[in-house]
Amino acid sequence: MKPLVRLLATLCILPHYLTWSVMAQIVGDDSALFSASQGLARIPGLRGRYLRAAFLRLVLEHCDPSVCVEFGSIFSKRKARLGANVYIGPFCQIGQADIGDETMLAAGVHVPSGPDTHGTARLDVPMRLQPGMLRTVRIGRDCWIGSTAVVMADVGEQSIVAAGAVVTSEIPARVLAGGVPAKVLKSR
Repeated sequence: MKPLVRLLATLCILPHYLTWSVMAQIVGDDSALFSASQGLARIPGLRGRYLRAAFLRLVLEHCDPSVCVEFGSIFSKRKARLGANVYIGPFCQIGQADIGDETMLAAGVHVPSGPDTHGTARLDVPMRLQPGMLRTVRIGRDCWIGSTAVVMADVGEQSIVAAGAVVTSEIPARVLAGGVPAKVLKSR
C-alpha cells in the first residue's frame, strides 16, 4: 500500500516541483528549495509527510522513499542526502547534510552546512556579504539527535547527541555526547 501512496504523492507534488524548477532557474536551486520547503512544511499530518518526502525525492541529491519529514521542517541545500528510514522531527532545519540510514532527529534540530556558513574575517564588510565555507555535515547510521541540538560537525554511527547539545567538533561512533560544546559523556 505504501508504494501506491508514494506514487500518488509524487503525482500530487508535480505542480509544486514544476514551480520549483522555474524558480530554480530564476533564483538558484538552493533559494528555490528553501522557499518550496517552507510552503510544504505547513501541510499537516500524514498527507504532509508523504508530500514532503515526494518533493524531496525529486530535488535532493538523495532521499530514500522511506524518509519521514514532519511538520515545520525546512531544507536549504539540494546537496542534502537522507538515507533509509530517516526520521526528521517537527521544526528542524537541514542544510548540506548527509544523514545515514535509521537515524532520528527530534524536534527543532538544526544541521547547518558546517560551522562557517558566513564569513567573519573582515570587519569593514558586513558578515552577511562575506562568503562562507559550506561543508557537508555527516550524521552516521542509527543515530539519535535530541531535541533542539545543533549539529555543525560530523557524528559517528550509532551515537546519541543529547537534547540541547551543540556539536562543534567530530563525535566518534557509538557514544553519548552532550553539552555546549558537546563532549563525549560515555560509550554505548
